[in-house]
Amino acid sequence: MTLNLMFGLQGSELRHIPQLYLKKDRYNAIPKWPWFVFLSGAMGCLVCSSVSHLFACHSRRFSLFFWRLDYAGISLMIVCSFFAPVYYAFFCHPYSCFFYLTSISVLGVLAIITLLSPTLSASRFRSFRASLFLAMGFSGVIPAAHAVSLHWGHPHIFVSLGYELVMAFLYAAGAAVYTSRIPERWKPGAFDIAGHSHQIFHVFVVLAALAHCVATLVIMDFRRESATCAY
Repeated sequence: MTLNLMFGLQGSELRHIPQLYLKKDRYNAIPKWPWFVFLSGAMGCLVCSSVSHLFACHSRRFSLFFWRLDYAGISLMIVCSFFAPVYYAFFCHPYSCFFYLTSISVLGVLAIITLLSPTLSASRFRSFRASLFLAMGFSGVIPAAHAVSLHWGHPHIFVSLGYELVMAFLYAAGAAVYTSRIPERWKPGAFDIAGHSHQIFHVFVVLAALAHCVATLVIMDFRRESATCAY
């Protein structure tokens, strides 16, 4: 539990890396609120995770509540991760931007409501929870394809998409480890303190968040270079 708590708290320190980058004056020409939406969601997810690992062992009632809070935090981060890339990619297409952000927000709310169900917190629904998170994440394929078609020929878009694919791979790999319970299934008891699947999952989540940070900064560069919409 201690290592899981440390992973969550240390992951929150990643917020300082892009903040130093954003202090540059060149970003004053574009709105930065979508970036802070993502940052708030990521920090909220890691805080929920840390708090859950700290208090879930108190009692069965606490365990059920805080693990549901942990799952809600993951959903929150997924939803907030959409805001910056969608906003900047569809800056000049407000209807598309509104549609995509509204869709993922509604999906996220439904996911949180579903995951807050005490029944779905049971271990037998482990695969279902992972599948729900993956479905939310991979719903970004549609706006990504749309953005590529709109901005075909702009290298920033392809570089940003590359980092987003890295993020998707890291999330998928983390979910696969989480659901398969590797490596503790191979040697029960040997990884109770360190090295078990939940800790590995946390590492993948932090790395994926960092990849998304880079992707967002790249697409912010793209939007800064074309801060006005010419039709």
